[in-house]
Amino acid sequence: MALIDHHDGILFDLDGVLYAGPEAIAGAPEALAELSRQGRHCAFVTNNASRSSADIAAHLVELGIPATADQVYGSAPAGIKLMSRHVPAPANVLVTGSDSLRELCRQAGYTVVQSAEDAPDAVIQGFEPTIGWADLAEASYAINRGAQWFATNLDRSVPRERGIAPANGALVETIAFATGQRPRAAGKPEPEMFEQAAEALNLSSPLVIGDRLDTDILGGNRAGFTTALVLTGATTAAEAREANGDEKPNVILSTLADLFTSADDKSEQL
Repeated sequence: MALIDHHDGILFDLDGVLYAGPEAIAGAPEALAELSRQGRHCAFVTNNASRSSADIAAHLVELGIPATADQVYGSAPAGIKLMSRHVPAPANVLVTGSDSLRELCRQAGYTVVQSAEDAPDAVIQGFEPTIGWADLAEASYAINRGAQWFATNLDRSVPRERGIAPANGALVETIAFATGQRPRAAGKPEPEMFEQAAEALNLSSPLVIGDRLDTDILGGNRAGFTTALVLTGATTAAEAREANGDEKPNVILSTLADLFTSADDKSEQL
């Protein structure tokens, strides 16, 4: 039996699993096309808060990967949901992140402000490659003046086409140094996005596939699902074998092609 035959759907991470920057991971389009041909349920669970679900789905389609916006579960909506429990709309919110995150805040009923001088009640921070010192400083000013601080995710690094680059968690650390505070964070490794995706697809035994132990694997294990670490992103096989507790994957995959081989063949059970 192939590995995929043990599961009724797959919850994919994106960066380092399906693509690195603007380029598809080798073999990913073919694997997703085969899953689609087989009628397998798939969802995409990502900590990337810099783009909308529609933009992410469009990018996947451009890479030859079948996807629709309703298959994408992102940390930006999860971060806004977390913020709403502590700072209800229509509070003033300073967004340190993308235009997509700003628009989601507006859609949730928040008043999006541009500066610490606008007395924001909260700061929400998500990954955006163009963020600079002035943006981080503005967030620091607001937090030091009493604004509550939220982060869509705490990923420390992200695979790009040229290698590994700083991600949202690294930028969060910059503000933490300036404020002496820590944000409340949504996204992986919290289990909510995995649970939401599995419930929406009516999955009873999903397989979570990611390239990071501290987000994808930890979050999938916390949700109680089978986890697979694919070696096309940020983590090596040696690191996966040495992992402990909830950061240890159930399976190591060399590539996504291993989904279609025997569970005792190319994939490595841990």
